[in-house]
Amino acid sequence: MPRFTKPDIRFRSSVDNDIEIVGGKPDDTLVYDREVPIEGLRWRDLHAWWQDAREISSETEARGALYQRLLKSLPDNSEGQKNLFIAYHQILGPSPGDPALLPEVWLHWDHRTVKERGPEALLRSRMDFLLLLPHGQRVVLEVDGSQHYTRDRGRTPDTGKYADMVAADRDLKLRGYEVFRFGHDELKRLDAAQALLRQFLPDMFRRFKVSN
Repeated sequence: MPRFTKPDIRFRSSVDNDIEIVGGKPDDTLVYDREVPIEGLRWRDLHAWWQDAREISSETEARGALYQRLLKSLPDNSEGQKNLFIAYHQILGPSPGDPALLPEVWLHWDHRTVKERGPEALLRSRMDFLLLLPHGQRVVLEVDGSQHYTRDRGRTPDTGKYADMVAADRDLKLRGYEVFRFGHDELKRLDAAQALLRQFLPDMFRRFKVSN
């Protein structure tokens, strides 16, 4: 879950699908290397992984450190994303049995840039947030600012950007992901984000049969 740049990766063993992160700081990219349970990835799973990986003796300390690390991964220029992440935690606790909210997740990776790859480039390589729910259900939460559909710093509508976005959404849905989009203005204040998620989360959890 990188914050600034695409991770530099290599295969230590293509047979075993053993991937190594090289370059950058060791903590720039987080790799969850455990099997996702049938009931989905819960906070208890993520906390246990982080505590073991960082050799932290205190469960409380591990939870706090992981929260700060995930919060740090969010872009500085998106208050909407930060407010969604903070509100999710404030509303749910988070309870150990609730779904983990994973920020800035790489969906796919290409060693070439979109410009270098051209028409065959894989678009929308990062997700704002991902939830891995029971029985393999995958939910993406996206926070859309004006940069998603305008150019010239929001002054001019860009139908090409919008077309790329909806095409990427279709591709995600065909791959088994459900995508829910939020306008940045809905989340630009923390209290607004809290009110929105208090209504949205119970409905979403019922839709995907999530129980803790």
